[in-house]
Amino acid sequence: MQIKNINNLVELFFIQYEKQDKNKIFLNSLKDLNNKYSWHDTFINIIKLSKEISKYINKGDRCLLISENRPEWMITDLSIMLANGITVPTYTTYVERDYEYIIDDCTPSIIFISGFKQYEKIKNIISKKNFIKKIISFDYIENSNINFCIDLKKILNSYENINTEIPKLETSRSDPACIIYTSGTQGNPKGVVLSHGGILNNCEGGFELLKPLLSDETRFLTWLPLSHSYEHTVQFIQIAVAGKVFYAESIDKLIKNMSDCSPQIMTAVPRFYQNLYQKINVNFSKTTGLKKALISKTIFLGSKKIQKKKLTFLEKFIDKILDKLVRRKIKKQFGGSLITFVSGGGALDKDVGIFLNAIGLPTLQGYGLTETSPVVSCNPINDIRVDTVGPAFKGNQVKIADDGEILVKGENVMLGYWKKEEETKKVLKNGWLYTGDIGVIENNYLKITDRKKDIIITPGGDNISPVKIENDLVKLDFVEQVLVYGDNKPYLVALFVLVEDKKEIQKEEIEEKLKKINKNLSNIEKIKKYLIVNEKFSIENGMMTPTLKLKRYKIIQKYKKDFEKLY
Repeated sequence: MQIKNINNLVELFFIQYEKQDKNKIFLNSLKDLNNKYSWHDTFINIIKLSKEISKYINKGDRCLLISENRPEWMITDLSIMLANGITVPTYTTYVERDYEYIIDDCTPSIIFISGFKQYEKIKNIISKKNFIKKIISFDYIENSNINFCIDLKKILNSYENINTEIPKLETSRSDPACIIYTSGTQGNPKGVVLSHGGILNNCEGGFELLKPLLSDETRFLTWLPLSHSYEHTVQFIQIAVAGKVFYAESIDKLIKNMSDCSPQIMTAVPRFYQNLYQKINVNFSKTTGLKKALISKTIFLGSKKIQKKKLTFLEKFIDKILDKLVRRKIKKQFGGSLITFVSGGGALDKDVGIFLNAIGLPTLQGYGLTETSPVVSCNPINDIRVDTVGPAFKGNQVKIADDGEILVKGENVMLGYWKKEEETKKVLKNGWLYTGDIGVIENNYLKITDRKKDIIITPGGDNISPVKIENDLVKLDFVEQVLVYGDNKPYLVALFVLVEDKKEIQKEEIEEKLKKINKNLSNIEKIKKYLIVNEKFSIENGMMTPTLKLKRYKIIQKYKKDFEKLY
C-alpha cells in the first residue's frame, strides 16, 4: 500500500475496504461479544453516521468524543472526518470541571458519549452552551432530552436506502484531523492539532515496522484509551495492515482478554510492562528445583542474546530447548500467538526490556509525543537495542540541539496548539519541534537520556533525573509506587506507596533494601530519607495522568509539608 499517495485517513479506510472480504469481521468488543462489525458493517455505518453529522456541522467544526474503547469509537472518528469535521477525543476519566474546560476551549457542535455515565458528567455543562447542537450516545439513555440527545442505533436505523458508492473527498493531508488534549503534568491541557498527513506519515512508518510480522489476518488487542494520541494513531495502522481489532474489557481483565483473542500485536505504555515484570518475577521467585534452574538459564541466555553477546554452540543448543520448555509456556499465558509488544508513551526501563525479551515476550520500545502524531522512532523486530528507542520513522528528521534537546521535523509534527499561538511558537521554531526530551543518536538509534521538565537541580548545580532513580526503587518488592523529591535540597528523599501484602514490612528491612539500591547510585543520587503514604497515586485522585504517568507537581503539592519534615 502506497500510504504516501493517500490524501486523508478516510480514504485510507476506503482503499483498504475495497480490498477486503466484506463479510470478514473487522471490529470486536470483548465486553459485549455480540458487538462486532464486519468490514461491510463498518463501511455502511460510517456512511450513515456521516450523513447525520453533516446536518449539524460545517467544515472544520469540532466534534467531542467521550467513550471507552469499543467498535463505535473508530466508526464515529471516521464518520466525523468524512463529514469534514475535526474529532476531539477526550478521556472518560475526566471530571465535570475538566470537560467544561475542554468544551469551552474547542466549542464542539456535537458531543458523542458512550452512555449514561458520561451523560451525567456533562449534562449540567451542555445546558449552558448554545453552540452544542446535538448529543449522540452509543447506548440508549433514559430520561434524557430526546430531541437533543439521541442514541446511535436510532440514527443508523433511520438510514435504510443508503447510497453505497464510495464518496469523493476533498480533504487534504494538510487539513486538521483531530485535536488531542495533552494530559499535562500540571495546569490545563493544551489541544494539539494533528493533520491527516501527520497521522498517515505515522501509518507509513508503522506499516514498515510491522511488515515482517504481518499475516493474512493480524490480530490486535487494544486497551490504551483511544483518546490518547498513541492508540488513536494505532487504530489507523490497524486499518493500514487490515488487522482484526479486539477491544479489551478493562486493564484488570487484560491477561484474560489476551487468552480470549490470542493477539499477535499489542501496544501499551511502560507502566503496563513494569507491572508485568513485577508479576512474572513474583511467580518466578516461588519456583524451586529444576523449574527454577530452567527459568534462570532462560533469563541468562535470553539476556545475552538481546544484548548481542555471543552464545557458545552449547548455549545455542540449550537456548533452543528452552524455547520449547519455558518460553512457549510463558507465551501461552498471553494467548499463545503474541509476536510483539510495542511500548510507547514514556521511557521503558532497560532491565524490564531485557527481561521481557529474554523470556520470549518480544518488546519493541518506541518514542514519541502527542505533538508528533505521536511516533518519532521505534526499534525494529530484527534489531532490538533495548537501551534505545530505535531509528527514526521514515519521513522524520531528528537532530540533537547543543543543550542535548531532541528536535523533530517532518509531516508528523503538529499544526500547532489550538488557539495558543504563543505556546506554539515556544516549541515550533523554523519547522523544528523542541520536544523537551534530552537524548543522543548512536549508530542511527535514538537514546533518551533525560527529560528537561523532570530534572532535579541540587544547590551545588548538579542535574539529577528522578525518573532514573524511581525506575530502580520501583523494582523493590515492597514498592508499589514511588516519587523522588529534592529540588534545591541538600539530599534526595523518596515517597513510597507500599505493595498491599507488604504493608507490615519493618523499618529495618526497608532500610536494608534501600542500602542496596543506594550502592549503585552516585553520592548526590542516594536516597537519604523516605516517607510512606497509604493512598495510591491514581487517575481518579488526580495524581496520575490518563497514561499512568505521575503528576509530580500535584503529588509534591499534596505532601509538601511531609517532605519538608524530612529536612
